[in-house]
Amino acid sequence: MIPRPSAGVLRDAAFVAAALLDVWVHVEPDEPKRLALALFAASALVLRRRLPMLTFVLTLPAVVFSDAIFACLAALYTLATFTRRRTLLAACGMAYTLSDMTDWTPGPSLNLWSPSGLITLGYTAATAAAPIFLGQLVQARRDLSLRLTEISQARDHERRLSAQAVLAEERAKLAREMHDVVSHQVSLIAVQAGALQVGAQDTEVKRAAATIRRMSVQTLDELRHMVNVLRDSHGRPTELTPQPSLTDLRRLIDSSGIDAELKAELPDGLPPTLQRAVYRTVQEALTNVRKHAPGATATVRLTYEGNAVHLKVSNTAPTRPALPLPGAEYGLVALRQRAALLGGTVSTGPTPDGGYELRLVLPVKKAP
Repeated sequence: MIPRPSAGVLRDAAFVAAALLDVWVHVEPDEPKRLALALFAASALVLRRRLPMLTFVLTLPAVVFSDAIFACLAALYTLATFTRRRTLLAACGMAYTLSDMTDWTPGPSLNLWSPSGLITLGYTAATAAAPIFLGQLVQARRDLSLRLTEISQARDHERRLSAQAVLAEERAKLAREMHDVVSHQVSLIAVQAGALQVGAQDTEVKRAAATIRRMSVQTLDELRHMVNVLRDSHGRPTELTPQPSLTDLRRLIDSSGIDAELKAELPDGLPPTLQRAVYRTVQEALTNVRKHAPGATATVRLTYEGNAVHLKVSNTAPTRPALPLPGAEYGLVALRQRAALLGGTVSTGPTPDGGYELRLVLPVKKAP
């Protein structure tokens, strides 16, 4: 495919073509010296954007020795669009005016102080001023556009800073609430569970109290780490906690307080994000079993089929009524969102024996 020429190249070609047309109209073929100077001036316009001052100097002789003036006016316009030196532009305009009024052809000379001479001087000076003013207008328009772009970028940056400030304030407020309320209550749970573990006589009660205390202490550590992360809103990114993997599933199931069985047949080297998704799904499923199906047993089955990990967490029917606990079903919503980000799906539903089942399917992307 042939690349299309840029807008600058097309404008240069248009200027050169207009200059050649000016030469064809104002210079006779039987005047080889003037024709050569005029053609040289027209061809010099290809340098106008890279070397505007040199281009003006190269086109000036054509004005002195011929009537082909377009190339010099185009060079003067280009110089005015790039330079900010008003004195230089005034000098170039004067040089064009004097060159255009210089007559090297034999014949009567022009009296500058006569009415016709003054009219010619004014007309020539206006002709030189027109491309200068037009070039300065283009330069001002370009500067204004750049300034508007800078203002827009500054406003966007200010909005981002304001949003970050609001976010930092919200994070600090959330950190205070977690520290003052949630951490305090979890600490009380850990203390009460420890007292129950020491004072209880029944073995099952001691085991349950020990589990509550251990999980409360772990939750408290995670809460404290999360509070530190929330407070460090302007620092470098920090992991909330050491992220779990599939090797932590056994400990999760053993500490869940549920009679659960783990059946896993998975290959090694699964992506860490996928392992975390599986772990969090099992964690949420066991939490729901503990809340909504007291006394039920659970089965956690992990298999690898068709380049995908299949997780099924099922539980039997509860053996006693569930306690009324607060819940907003955000856990399942978060699991579905996490699975969707990894290209997977989550489905839930009751089983024929009165239990419940959660299924997760996550595709495994092979390394290229």
